[in-house]
Amino acid sequence: MTADRPSAPSAAPPAPELVDAWLHLLATARRTVTDGLVVGTSGNLSVRVGDLVLITPTGVPYDRLGAADLLAVRPDGTRVHGTLAPTSELPLHLAVHRATPATAVVHTHALHATALSLLHDEVPAAHYVGGLLGGPVRVAPYALYGSRELAERTVDALRDRTGCLLRNHGAVTYGTGAPAAALDQAFDRTAQLEWLCRLWLTAAAVPGARPTLLTDAQLAEATERLAGYGRQDPRSPRDPQDPQDSPVTGD
Repeated sequence: MTADRPSAPSAAPPAPELVDAWLHLLATARRTVTDGLVVGTSGNLSVRVGDLVLITPTGVPYDRLGAADLLAVRPDGTRVHGTLAPTSELPLHLAVHRATPATAVVHTHALHATALSLLHDEVPAAHYVGGLLGGPVRVAPYALYGSRELAERTVDALRDRTGCLLRNHGAVTYGTGAPAAALDQAFDRTAQLEWLCRLWLTAAAVPGARPTLLTDAQLAEATERLAGYGRQDPRSPRDPQDPQDSPVTGD
């Protein structure tokens, strides 16, 4: 695996499904900026379409990217479409796509997630929304950005989870399924993880207070119930009081 294997990009125009997925990738990337999850060019996203991975380039603000900037690589990192250099975190993205069911990956340096990564080995179970990530969210040990070691530690932290933190670095989440749905899911998980980290840091900062945490059994119960979140059965209307309708508020 390499960060950017030299190759001559394909002379053939990308297939329509690649263009559609790329445009949704860019829209999702811009949402990370709008929602304060990314500052400048500090994040990166990818989405898998067939045997190709579309990924954001390095050093280019998302609002300057368009359809003509489509960047696609093979699983070994060989560039197939595009002339811009992929993000330095290409090894991390490819490792997650290879080792998990991911079809979309979102990596950010969101403030509260990064701050919490300095303090804990696991995100404290302060709220059942942690169940959206598959259970207690791990913090991967520090490794240099863009390194194979970071990619390996991220994959290990994602074992049986759909999100993790990276020590002194940021957060990674992934989504599954069709490209657009997977990107939406990965973005939502990133936003929920950032909210969970912010909740804990806010509560823990109150002088003299000792925030309560969910027990392992309580979090496991919530994780089981949230396993189907976002997959509505059209044959049965959703209960507006069901926590699955709004994992943060329960409304």
